[in-house]
Amino acid sequence: MAAHRVSHEPAYVLHHYDWSESSLILEVFTRHHGRIALVAKGAKRPSSNFRPVLLPLQPLQLNYGGDAEIRTLKGAEWMGGHVMPTGEALLSGYYLNELLLRLLARDDAHEALFDGYAVVVQVLAGDHGGAQAATQAAALRAFELLLLREVGLLPALDAETLTLAPLDPQARYVLVPEAGLRQAADDESALVGAEWQALQRTLEELAPLAATLRQVATMNTGASSALRNQLRALLHYHCGVSTLRTRQMMKDLQAL
Repeated sequence: MAAHRVSHEPAYVLHHYDWSESSLILEVFTRHHGRIALVAKGAKRPSSNFRPVLLPLQPLQLNYGGDAEIRTLKGAEWMGGHVMPTGEALLSGYYLNELLLRLLARDDAHEALFDGYAVVVQVLAGDHGGAQAATQAAALRAFELLLLREVGLLPALDAETLTLAPLDPQARYVLVPEAGLRQAADDESALVGAEWQALQRTLEELAPLAATLRQVATMNTGASSALRNQLRALLHYHCGVSTLRTRQMMKDLQAL
């Protein structure tokens, strides 16, 4: 039986591991085949054509083959388009990669999520002025929402999760790991029902990442902070960790 071959597949490298003195195992996010593992034979050799190409947060086009759990990389081409993010934006990119590694099952395609990831990476590679920093933060929140929805971990945001009662646009609600969306206590930081409903509508659009990014960007500081904290708690709960490695690295660098 001929080995399965895939050509010209859009992809991003999420992480890599040493496999031998000269080769690497790659964790790759592809558009049509989801998260897969590839062996890049000889990629660590100075003369390897793979060496300058297999970088994280860069758009690639890959050729690979094989029927085992770990396929064999045959070719890789950099598709250009933007430079590597730097500084805090680079750590934010690694944070996205860690989320994908922890939450995506192997060989499960998520084309809308892949397209959204490509948009966020471009945002992170932009200029780092004040306005751009706010856009980057909004892009991270939008991607977190899209990721949770794509993997089935985000409840509907236009109804209370336990009762399925429609949200009151003026009432305050919080998103919590074990109960979903519920009414907020007086001392809890929350979003009003109209804000949650707007997020639900944007996630249903044809280009959900861009639409959700625009919606998050219009939130006031209090709502934006509440959304960030609630999404972070939900993600940590489903990842099974109190703090993601990249988040802890950001905290350590900020402390320095």
